[in-house]
Amino acid sequence: MCPMTTILMCRPTHFDVSYQINPWMDPSAGAKAEIAVAEWQKLYEKYLELGYDIELIDQVEGLPDMVYAANGGFTLDGKAYGAKFAFPERVDEGPAYMDWFDAHGFEVFEPKYVNEGEGDMLMAGETILAGWGLRSTIESHDELRRIFDREVLSLRLVDPRFYHLDTALTVLEGAEGQDGPNVAFLREAFDEPSLKLLDQRFPDAIHASAADAEVLGLNMFGTGGDLVVSDRLTDLDRQLEDAGYRTHAVGLPELLKGGGSIKCCTLLLRR
Repeated sequence: MCPMTTILMCRPTHFDVSYQINPWMDPSAGAKAEIAVAEWQKLYEKYLELGYDIELIDQVEGLPDMVYAANGGFTLDGKAYGAKFAFPERVDEGPAYMDWFDAHGFEVFEPKYVNEGEGDMLMAGETILAGWGLRSTIESHDELRRIFDREVLSLRLVDPRFYHLDTALTVLEGAEGQDGPNVAFLREAFDEPSLKLLDQRFPDAIHASAADAEVLGLNMFGTGGDLVVSDRLTDLDRQLEDAGYRTHAVGLPELLKGGGSIKCCTLLLRR
């Protein structure tokens, strides 16, 4: 149970797939907001069951991807680093989330460089793992260092299917007997220098199969030994359970049409 974990979510009232900005999106396939809301509600209820404190931001009509709250910014130590999106279709999400952070007690830092929030920034202990190369720029990592005064480990993404760090890697913490953070990741998603960094920092990492990564199976979320995972995993769930984690499967097929899954819908609020 994780009563002290607070997250931000956005109910997908206006969900749609009306444009294509990642390989998973296909406007011709259609998407229904009412189905997305029902899926999202199951995720929301699972989080409540696990003891999370959930805060909500209202979705703005015309911003269908706003449901992917992880992209809205990055919070740590009561500070919020705003998002600056790579594609014009999502640009207005940045100010919407920064306004919310400001209204809810965060010290807000407006970004100078393109970054897509916690989609490309994950905490592993006291270190920020930061993705770049497909959406966020490496220059944004210098902003992270300046604002938060933490070590930032830059990891370059090279496969367009895994355009955010949280689609290619998940941080694992809280399993019984685990000493420090670990990760699970897809090797093919990173360049060679980044793989060397990951291998050095996380020698006991769990390596996901392509099959599990391709259903956005690494886009999971959890703390305290509990992980909410995709119901489409074929082997990664077993690997996680063998490592001491308790997995809780949830299906989000409609939201997958937008190129996002569990972690995408979940932004940690670190006050």
